[in-house]
Amino acid sequence: MKNKLQSKNTDVVIVGAGPAGCAASMHLSKLGVDHMLLEKECFPRDKICGDALSGKVVDFFRKTNTTWLNEIDHRSAQFLPSNGVIFGAPNKQVLKVPFSTNSNQNKQAPGFISRRIDFDTFLASKVKNRLMENTEVLSAKRQNDIWEIQTNQRVIKSKIIISAAGAQSNWARKTHNFKIEKDHFCAGLRAYYNGVSGLDPQGFIELHFVKDILPGYFWIFPMAEGYANIGLGMLSSQISKDKINLKQKLQEVLALPQFKERFKSANLEGEILGWGLPLGSKKRPLSDDGILLTGDAASLIDPFTGEGIGNALNSGKLAAECAHLAIQSKNFAQSFLKQHYDQLVYQKLWSELRLSRIMQKLVRFPWLFNLVVNKANKNTTLRHTITCMFEDVDLRAKLKSPKFACNESPTFSKYHKCYKLAKRHVLPGNCLPI
Repeated sequence: MKNKLQSKNTDVVIVGAGPAGCAASMHLSKLGVDHMLLEKECFPRDKICGDALSGKVVDFFRKTNTTWLNEIDHRSAQFLPSNGVIFGAPNKQVLKVPFSTNSNQNKQAPGFISRRIDFDTFLASKVKNRLMENTEVLSAKRQNDIWEIQTNQRVIKSKIIISAAGAQSNWARKTHNFKIEKDHFCAGLRAYYNGVSGLDPQGFIELHFVKDILPGYFWIFPMAEGYANIGLGMLSSQISKDKINLKQKLQEVLALPQFKERFKSANLEGEILGWGLPLGSKKRPLSDDGILLTGDAASLIDPFTGEGIGNALNSGKLAAECAHLAIQSKNFAQSFLKQHYDQLVYQKLWSELRLSRIMQKLVRFPWLFNLVVNKANKNTTLRHTITCMFEDVDLRAKLKSPKFACNESPTFSKYHKCYKLAKRHVLPGNCLPI
């Protein structure tokens, strides 16, 4: 049977047609690079996710194709505009933070909430001329700088592979030996409910840092047509240590006083599904000879918020640019790809990922998180800083330093002492430069 498969030559093969793979395909087409985009399933297909499209996603489309952004903005049945985030502290204090729209000249929504089945289908429709659905990669071997990729449909030869099929696919396990590191891996549950009360009319997403699941969180994301995406995520190391049953834990959270009444008349739609999130809380190699890892395959999920779509899109774009340069230079060695891909990805993302890792660890101290939320509710400067952190990494870095409140708060010294105490317990050495 294998000998009967039709052979095809191309410059680049992208494995996986999620956000990272579609972004890579978009930009390879712009650069005039011949490529194929392989997806083992057929659209529409679902992906377990929180379904929030952050400002990073909006910004990506604003820079890539404003027509597509306008199209998303007008799909009211599938894309609900989101205007901010509500943080729930362990002591049940609430902080409402609007997303900044200062940089939005066209007045699009600063964020959206959309089922991944709808968002991924939308992306796939934009690259359909390069897309091969129902095409599963069975094996790949490299010889003389050429990949020979065996699929269930045909044999494909290419100069470089962009891996965008996630971290836990059979492809990922075979080609780049992905292994779960429990301190850098999160397990999550997602469920769809209708009839949830108290959803914000402006589409604010909710992140509740409930004491029993720290440093994880419980989320409620309002969606179009009266639905809500709800779920929780916890570090795999914590789940293993405490022998936690996530489905049971989710029911316990829903029964808490601050949520019980909101779900009194709510109905579960479909199944409660679980999945794993490879967190970007440590640096990893993102390339090898003739291969580039993107999105979840590169473990680029934000360790504090769990957001991964924005980083997936940006890494797909950078992978496309690197592949184009490698083809022009006729250099597919890991040393070359590391210089022109790994370093650029981490140059763009690492300061934010590192800060999110620190924030994730600080959440282990409920008193500190309670203090920050309390201060933000009273301090205009702090609230503005938190608003801006969703768009500006430098301001996020500013947020982690107690110095931002130095001239704003009479209780700054108390905050500073708490911060220094947490710092000693969070990370070893001088890893929080201020």
